[in-house]
Amino acid sequence: MNDFIKNMSVVLPSYKPDEKLLAVLEGLTQKGFRDVIVVNDGSGSGFDAIFEKAEAFPNVTVLTHTGNRGKGCALKTAFSYCMENRPSCTGVITVDGDNQHHPDDILACCEKLSELPEQIVLGARSFSAEQVPLRSRLGNVITRGVFRFACGIRITDTQTGLRAIPSRYLPLMLETSGERYEYETNMLLEMKTHEIPFTEVTIRTIYLDDNDSSHFHPLKDSIKIYRTIFAFLASSLLSSLVDLILFFIFISILTFFMPEGVWNVLLAAAPARICSSLCNYLLNSKKVFRSKSKASLARYYLLCVLQFMASAGLVSLGASLFHAGNGGGKTLIKAIVDTLLFLISYQIQREWVFKK
Repeated sequence: MNDFIKNMSVVLPSYKPDEKLLAVLEGLTQKGFRDVIVVNDGSGSGFDAIFEKAEAFPNVTVLTHTGNRGKGCALKTAFSYCMENRPSCTGVITVDGDNQHHPDDILACCEKLSELPEQIVLGARSFSAEQVPLRSRLGNVITRGVFRFACGIRITDTQTGLRAIPSRYLPLMLETSGERYEYETNMLLEMKTHEIPFTEVTIRTIYLDDNDSSHFHPLKDSIKIYRTIFAFLASSLLSSLVDLILFFIFISILTFFMPEGVWNVLLAAAPARICSSLCNYLLNSKKVFRSKSKASLARYYLLCVLQFMASAGLVSLGASLFHAGNGGGKTLIKAIVDTLLFLISYQIQREWVFKK
């Protein structure tokens, strides 16, 4: 195990640190880590003394950004440095510099990587403890739920900064988009896209001074994080809006010329669905799932046919049961039905239609 640790590089991005950074370095040294790369992310001259003390450790290399570029850029700087200067490095372990990752947990992630060298190891905190700040508890619950629905990824701790990454995946991590906190989210999405296996190691949940040392801004940085995930949903929502508008126009016109029944619903829904489905396919294939597979077109329209038949049948049934004789009533029923079908359709598109 000692030989494995010697070939691991600890990556530690740091912005305006205090003495906790030195405590982290002391703990890593005691656990036998021999290569620690600290990235000073433009902290300013007022923090030079801290970084000078850090660089005094025999196992520490300090890289410096002239200005604050964000945690994502700091991680990429360290990854690039490892690839260029650590040819024998078997992997990297990313660690936060606020002393919230216990040295034993860092070592445990390293040990797990030695057992599973083809997998990425994620340190997973428990958010049920009383000392967890409310913003962190809510943030993880929401993000974990969105990840599970929108991306099909089951992760206990979506915001963990403790990650052990085999060297073979560093080129992909350098290509992953993102400059600040959203970069860590994008890393997880790339793991899903490229089917990179991962495992989780339960670690301590440590929050010092209610996590006041964190530079994570809940509103600004959450928007950046969720923006990536909501891109998956925006295409379908936009297409659904187009579908509803066109359906309302067509059903309102047909109501004047045809008796109530399934046929006027079908005749109104068909052109609306053709237009909206084409819009949805183009957005999904080009902007969302970025799929170049020609098979996706056939799969998509097979799904569309089945979804169209289910929608028309359920809308007609609902209109009959609730005596919705006008266009507005049927449009409301269609909105409810299509919302339920959307939840099912999205999962099928993600896992089958546009699966890479």
